[in-house]
Amino acid sequence: MKKIIFTAAAAFAFAFSNAQDAGFKAGIHLGIPIGTAGDSYSFNGGVDAAYMWSVADKFQAGLTTGYSYYAGKEVSTPSITIGAITIPGTSVKVNGAFIPVAATGQYSFSDKIFGGLDLGYAIYAGDGSGNGGFYYQPKVGYQTEKYEIYAGYKGISVDGGSISSVGLGFNYKF
Repeated sequence: MKKIIFTAAAAFAFAFSNAQDAGFKAGIHLGIPIGTAGDSYSFNGGVDAAYMWSVADKFQAGLTTGYSYYAGKEVSTPSITIGAITIPGTSVKVNGAFIPVAATGQYSFSDKIFGGLDLGYAIYAGDGSGNGGFYYQPKVGYQTEKYEIYAGYKGISVDGGSISSVGLGFNYKF
């Protein structure tokens, strides 16, 4: 785990030192958890950073990371009565968070419209113990020379299911 974080940090340190090539972008995302994640979480938000290299005409590839926070909902357990003994129910709220370390690709269908895909691993960084998992995020958006706005589906395959959300993002290009 430490090797993954160190490798990602080294890659982004290199990217930051060469940001004059206009390949660096950073931004924010907001989303709504869906599926089973919608039962436990009410909101998704975070920050993103990526460094892209031009690979071919209209196609860029690179590395991306960030921090994605999932605000937990209050989940209650019912009280249990066994004979004359009643065990009161409890209420718990667990916030989730992940740090994705991924490869990213982006194809420009025109000067303004693009499609992209992030694939990698999401490291668990939320409350309590948790597991990371396979990270994927297809997206489509509008871009200019200085910024991009996108809509996407974010999924993290974890033990016992997945954590998914749909959302919007904004990136500023440096």
